[in-house]
Amino acid sequence: MRWVHHYVPIFKALWRQHQTSHTKSWRIDETYINVKGHWTYLYRAIDSNGLTLDFELRKHSDYAAAYHFLKRLLTTNGRPDRLVTDQYRATLKAVKHLMKQDYLSKSAHQCSKYRNNLIEQDHRFIKRHRVRSASFQSIRTASATLSGIEVIHALRKKTRRELSLIGFSAVDELKAMVPA
Repeated sequence: MRWVHHYVPIFKALWRQHQTSHTKSWRIDETYINVKGHWTYLYRAIDSNGLTLDFELRKHSDYAAAYHFLKRLLTTNGRPDRLVTDQYRATLKAVKHLMKQDYLSKSAHQCSKYRNNLIEQDHRFIKRHRVRSASFQSIRTASATLSGIEVIHALRKKTRRELSLIGFSAVDELKAMVPA
């Protein structure tokens, strides 16, 4: 696991430089992860094609966590035409605050638990890996490990979306991202 904790921040930085949203319809949700007996929250965002836009592990699922995640997402990826969230109060409050600050238009936000099914199904991949590892022992190791899982999963989804004839190889995808 030492190599994961050492190299994942590099992989995450490379992935963030090369990832782009192909659509302007986004889904945002949070899921819970057990870290040393306490619940932490993994905020995730995907586009309408299912490609990962961003993710972040936070200690709390409150207004501040939702606001900082959404603000970073909007500043790095621009303004979406549609932003679908669930009916969680902290997320709704953060979206309203971002609307007041003109990061997001009022007509772009849609609040529906049924339109968010795409991201709810995408959580299964993270939950499957979490069950195998039971519980993480610190927020730092959980963040590094989940970042590695998210980056590889995002690369796999992108390769599958492009209908590549050759099988997926994380090494080849990461080599393609490294500047020559």
